[in-house]
Amino acid sequence: MLRIYNTLVREKQDFIPLEPGKVRMYVCGMTVYDYCHVGHARVLVVFDVVQRWLRASGLAVTYVRNITDIDDKIIKRAEENKETIGELTERFIGFMNEDAAALGVEKPTFEPHATDYLPQMLKLIGELESKGLAYQATGGDVNFSVRKFPGYGKLSGKSLDDLRAGERVELDQSKQDPLDFVLWKHGKPGEPSWESPWGQGRPGWHIECSAMSSELLGNQFDIHGGGQDLQFPHHENEIAQSEGAHNGTFVNYWMHNGFVRVDDEKMSKSLGNFFTIREVLKKYDAEVVRFFILRAHYRSPLNYSDSHLDDARQALSRLYTTLKAVAAAEAAVDWNEAHAQRFRAAMDDDFNTPEACAALFDLASEVNRHKSAGLAGQLRALAGLLGLLQREPQAFLQATPSGSTEKGELPAERIAALITARAEAKKAKNFAEADRIRSELAAAGVVLEDSAAGTSWRRA
Repeated sequence: MLRIYNTLVREKQDFIPLEPGKVRMYVCGMTVYDYCHVGHARVLVVFDVVQRWLRASGLAVTYVRNITDIDDKIIKRAEENKETIGELTERFIGFMNEDAAALGVEKPTFEPHATDYLPQMLKLIGELESKGLAYQATGGDVNFSVRKFPGYGKLSGKSLDDLRAGERVELDQSKQDPLDFVLWKHGKPGEPSWESPWGQGRPGWHIECSAMSSELLGNQFDIHGGGQDLQFPHHENEIAQSEGAHNGTFVNYWMHNGFVRVDDEKMSKSLGNFFTIREVLKKYDAEVVRFFILRAHYRSPLNYSDSHLDDARQALSRLYTTLKAVAAAEAAVDWNEAHAQRFRAAMDDDFNTPEACAALFDLASEVNRHKSAGLAGQLRALAGLLGLLQREPQAFLQATPSGSTEKGELPAERIAALITARAEAKKAKNFAEADRIRSELAAAGVVLEDSAAGTSWRRA
């Protein structure tokens, strides 16, 4: 049985869907005002693998990943760029989709935009107000009354007194309590706003996800995911809003992936230590980046560095080299085979992708030992459940990410020309020149493989 670490109870639990055979899952997506960075890549890839494994386990999955297209940062950036909110967000939604596709991330079932769900947000705020959990402050904002919701703090494990003393509490004299958070922001001159029972304004960030998830998945659903940084206050506030309005459990299993770290600090835009997905893909193949993310357990910190990505590329190349040497037979996964059973056990243990990858490497050793097309097919099929090893081996082994010449890599056209020159030198019995060319290619990280069929090559 699949077991999932539930942040709410801080332990692994057997996964039992609300509706047999079906899973409803919501993941907090991007706020679209800038390029996605490697931290965003981790969220995209981690929950892509979660939904892939749920489907592979025979479950019908409804996967919702939202887009926040109205936010303080979006408004500020649009003003700086002297463009409309819509122009800014649509452009970066396009960039986000390109990055996700490059990383092999499948499209979610639904990808709602916050601005399309204003009626649902207004209805939810109205329900909270009618139950005494929301009030309109003197400045016009509508706030949630945190102390009137008894379960506040249960996800993050924070008490109200701890929160009251914490740095996250902003001082706002119009609030009844400093802990209260905004549901509807009173409109300011020059900012986008919508009509509401409380006057012109726009939604607070937290209410967006509560409204979109309940509209698309129901008032209670199976899995809610996102980055660890969203546990508090965003997800804590979602629970308060949704359970306060609907008088029942909001989500059964809460999943949070760990931070991406650089020099022992969290990667983030605010710290200025982030790398965009586009920057990384100039130096590394997208599948290498995906594999790098999956070699770490989703709840563990992920340490970003070129050396770790280089190591991931070499490791993934070993698997592709196996498939190049032994052509894979077309086959579905044989779950009775030992490596497949180990793979399944790993994935059923809270999506343990490092252990699942270890099973792939052991299986690759068996493929190399027995030269079995059937086992090679098994390797390819199992890896496909993680979104890996689905390309032609030679295409991966010769791949040149755009901008990779910064790392001293030769383009494929230059390599082909040098191989031709080497063949001509050998034909003329100029073996010194042939050796020199081979050495030049080796220095550039190109491995030549001579056979009766000719010379092939791969990147080291």
